[in-house]
Amino acid sequence: MLNLGRHPTVVLLSLTMALFLQCRVDAAEVGRPNVLMIVVDDLNDWVEPLGGHPQVKTPAMAALAKRGVTFTNAHCQSPLCNSSRTSMMISQRPSTTGIYGLAPWFRGMAEHQETISLPQHFFNAGYETYTAGKVYHNSMGRNPPQGVAPEFTHWGPGGGPGITPPKKLVPPTPAGNNPWVDWGVFDHPEEEKGDWIVADWAEKTIADMPKDGTPFFMACGFFLPHVPCHTTQKWWDMYPEDTLVMPPRKDNERADCSPFSWYLHWNLPEPRVSWLEHYDQHKNLVRSYLACISFVDSQIGRVLTALETSPMADNTIVVLWSDHGWHLGEKEMTGKTTLWERSTRVPLIFAGPGIDHGVCGQPVELLDIYPTLSDLAGLKTPASVEGISIVPQIKDTSTFRAWPAITDHNPGNTAIRDDRFRLIHYADGSEELYDLRSDPAEFENLISTEKFADVATRLRTHVRTDMAGLAKGSGQRILEKRADGWYWENNKIDPTNPPMSTGSTAIKSLPR
Repeated sequence: MLNLGRHPTVVLLSLTMALFLQCRVDAAEVGRPNVLMIVVDDLNDWVEPLGGHPQVKTPAMAALAKRGVTFTNAHCQSPLCNSSRTSMMISQRPSTTGIYGLAPWFRGMAEHQETISLPQHFFNAGYETYTAGKVYHNSMGRNPPQGVAPEFTHWGPGGGPGITPPKKLVPPTPAGNNPWVDWGVFDHPEEEKGDWIVADWAEKTIADMPKDGTPFFMACGFFLPHVPCHTTQKWWDMYPEDTLVMPPRKDNERADCSPFSWYLHWNLPEPRVSWLEHYDQHKNLVRSYLACISFVDSQIGRVLTALETSPMADNTIVVLWSDHGWHLGEKEMTGKTTLWERSTRVPLIFAGPGIDHGVCGQPVELLDIYPTLSDLAGLKTPASVEGISIVPQIKDTSTFRAWPAITDHNPGNTAIRDDRFRLIHYADGSEELYDLRSDPAEFENLISTEKFADVATRLRTHVRTDMAGLAKGSGQRILEKRADGWYWENNKIDPTNPPMSTGSTAIKSLPR
């Protein structure tokens, strides 16, 4: 027999689980709806329901949108994986938690060990909770700290890129030639891709779901189109090079942007446009990204079909979202970590019982998902939640929403997006203003235009003056002001030598 007195860890975990279970209610008795949450990594607005790219083919997402409400003006709260997903899953802003980078994991912070996350909220309401793939950043959540309640009760495969080629398909990339910063076509079995494995698990889990009436909360995280954007010929051929539509660009398009904007992505594994042009990789990247979007859409379609052919189809809320967008040459760069539309605008679709087809253009935020699902399930939302339920907009897509969408990226840097304009306020006090209605590519900075001074003043009222500083343990993609200047990932920034940017001499020395 196990002597618990000699195993304090077991005692602690047992007590934690006991306390966790105390709050549970019998959700089956009250007929709660199930929830299927689909999360896609690094997916910008290049999906059919948003029309971000005229050639993209995403039939599964298009079908979901036709039976639900699509929010065409939804934005992340951080343009980076860990901070965005943390913000959404606990419905708190980075400017509240201080989590702006790829670290820390919020459960490692003393003040968040008892914060009720979205899946925990549903578990407390009597739901069985399931997950597979990338929902939290990387493997976070699978091994909670001692004494911390689990994020989910059932764990599937971890997902990720899965099979990769023996060596990179593209030339060496900046900042250490990261092996994941790769794209292109190579022959491989799709069954070995991480997203295929996650979809497989979801199909089987839905088919084997207990029929005792206990509702489920399932979160499926898909990796693509995150780099490496590897694809097979089938998806590659959907986007022929000779007719490929490239992202809108213009010469010197950052000429009227704040020079401080470079500080937000000073040195990244993802290359600048100058690198793409040097190696003739721009079309290759765009084509690979589109192909991966279509592939991941097919895996989403498998999961949705499994649900639609199950007995739970009529009593399951579906929500689909992405953690942030991704640049493919716009503003002279690739990747995320900017406060422009390409980096913050994301798909957000709700479907399910009581939700009619509709399209809503009001500004909404990813941290609104938590209170919205809570409302749709008839649950009482925890007081710690900062998001605002968008059930009124789901019920009537014309319902006005006064609160804008706000995105933070490192302390002092904020984007404010309403139904027409975007204000970007940088930590050095510089600003940008764009009219998305007349300038969807954000080519013209209007901050010095007197005609729009009142707009800037109005949006500026939403810029926090009490933004949290960097949380203890912050790391990766971190910008910090110190007494002697600005530091990117603990390296002092030299503004006269931006790495791999337009005008950089470093790009000229690279081999072809």
